[in-house]
Amino acid sequence: MSTRIAFLKGHGTENDFVIIPDAENVIDLPPAAVAALCDRRAGLGGDGLLHVVRSAAHPEARAMAAEAEWFMDYRNGDGSVAEMCGNGVRVFAHYLQRAGHVTEGDIAVATRGGVKTVHIAKEGDITVGMGKALLPEGDVTVSVGGRSWPARNVNMGNPHAVAFVEDLDHAGDLYTAPPFSPASAYPDGVNVEFVVDRGLRHVALRVHERGSGETRSCGTGACAVAVAAARRDGADPAVTGTPATYTVDVPGGRLVITERPDGEIEMTGPAVIVAEGEIDAGWLETATP
Repeated sequence: MSTRIAFLKGHGTENDFVIIPDAENVIDLPPAAVAALCDRRAGLGGDGLLHVVRSAAHPEARAMAAEAEWFMDYRNGDGSVAEMCGNGVRVFAHYLQRAGHVTEGDIAVATRGGVKTVHIAKEGDITVGMGKALLPEGDVTVSVGGRSWPARNVNMGNPHAVAFVEDLDHAGDLYTAPPFSPASAYPDGVNVEFVVDRGLRHVALRVHERGSGETRSCGTGACAVAVAAARRDGADPAVTGTPATYTVDVPGGRLVITERPDGEIEMTGPAVIVAEGEIDAGWLETATP
């Protein structure tokens, strides 16, 4: 390993990431190293890590190299591997543009969840194709304190329970996972979104992400909320034949979600690079026994 490792720090609606450029996949990033880098007190701090690798250089992405030159080797803040991160893809694409690897317009990014289509707009916002939502049947209820609400079960590749409430404070502190029933609906846990209306096709949310507690933004959660709101409002694009667009305010900013009549969902929002520098490889080695 080199004695110095280049890094950048970025965020998408305050969902923040450590970025490690490594085109030829030569940097060893075991889970302990990722966790050390994402540590908010002893490391650089981040909700996750974006390892930037050419698809042809990574064994998990070589089959996608013909479609997408770059692979987002995404890791959670605890070092575990994840398939996809909607906010992370926007930041990843912004880094590629900043580094001169791509220009504005349409690009493809390989992820463990497949190749994602990304559009970098001239004015700076980035749109990510998020795929289609699944709507499992069955009633679900979520609770906080003495209150309970019916929730819409939406799966965006990960599970979500979307509850419409009168006040976002009703969600409580969201440090712990809100109870839900029936338990069989989410055997591996669930992300829970509490949602209020702000105006016509304009909502705001707070979210408990499973394993993390409350976060400043959740891209798949914003998509799930828009899908649930469209069904509630009688604006299902598959029925109306016209796209449904919702503005979704998250604690860290604003996302715009559009669901098309074919079910495909697009998420548009900002991406920011805030810093770049070098990591001392010696420190990283001592931080990861």
